[in-house]
Amino acid sequence: MGEPRLVRMYLERGLRDRAEVGEHPFIARIAGVLQGAGYRVEYRPDSESERLKSATRRGYSLFHMKEPTHDRALTFRRVYHYPFWAIEPTGERWNWTVARSVFPADAVPRKEADRFYRFWQKRLFGADAAQATRDGFIYVPLQGRLLDHRSFQTCAPLDMVQAVIAHFPDRPVVAALHPNETYCQAELQALQDLVDRNSGLDIRTGGMQSLLAGCDFTVTQNSAVAFSGFFFGKPAILFGRSDFHHIAANVGTLGVSQALQAGDRIAPDYAGYIHWFWQHMSINAGHPSAEDKIRQAFLRAGWPL
Repeated sequence: MGEPRLVRMYLERGLRDRAEVGEHPFIARIAGVLQGAGYRVEYRPDSESERLKSATRRGYSLFHMKEPTHDRALTFRRVYHYPFWAIEPTGERWNWTVARSVFPADAVPRKEADRFYRFWQKRLFGADAAQATRDGFIYVPLQGRLLDHRSFQTCAPLDMVQAVIAHFPDRPVVAALHPNETYCQAELQALQDLVDRNSGLDIRTGGMQSLLAGCDFTVTQNSAVAFSGFFFGKPAILFGRSDFHHIAANVGTLGVSQALQAGDRIAPDYAGYIHWFWQHMSINAGHPSAEDKIRQAFLRAGWPL
């Protein structure tokens, strides 16, 4: 017997309130596609216990920004900026459909891609992005767990900072703590010890836009800051696996030295890539193609529509 045509969306309180009255554009489009295929849609609280219980409930589940807990569950989340979204069977961005796809660099619709890029460049970052300079420093946006070497990383974040300093001993390096992360005393002390040993290292918190406007390139595990850097024409060196790896220099494939050297050399097609990544590989909730792409995402996951 197949699963009943019932989808439960597990949403945090404010989001659930908006979804129930149809005020969240993307969720409304998801619901419309599902209901059009004969599904009933329910909105449930997004608690750990509710998500765990979903595995024992018949039907299908959708989580917002949470890892699916069973094979009838999918997750959906924003692709860095509104109104772009993804619906995937895993929360690991480096295993998303776009990460496994090949960027068709030789088939970019030039005029369309350039217009798209300029529009979002200005919309997101104003004049700063189009007027970006290269002021001689390297920007290292940090995420969390600075001392841990996780499975998707080539090394721990603090070791990444040390690698940058070692490769560029005479070049200023700005390492920026994430303003929404909480760092333990051991992490902060390890950073301070690194600063004490290296006069060219500057530790800051936040300040992304101004740092992107002036840096030569970014070095990160897989921070979204590097993706934003593409709007400033700034190359990215990645020490971790990512969904936007296609036009970056990847330590996992090139090695540390070769990847870091590429920061001053690579000049990818940022406009063509952003157009492909968002307009073709993501779901633009404001575009007429949204419903069809939502449907395709469910079909890829094996949901009967």
